[in-house]
Amino acid sequence: MEKSGKEIAKYGITFGTALSIAISWSVNKSVLWAILHGFLSWFYVIWHVITR
Repeated sequence: MEKSGKEIAKYGITFGTALSIAISWSVNKSVLWAILHGFLSWFYVIWHVITR
């Protein structure tokens, strides 16, 4: 079964959000930072990879 572009994008956004929240929580231990980084999603993940 082939997935549509919308389904793939939705999965990527969901995964990126969860990943950014997990990284933020492990680094900062702050709910507020985790929420903010969740909104930034893949931008925060990429920034974290570049700066670490």
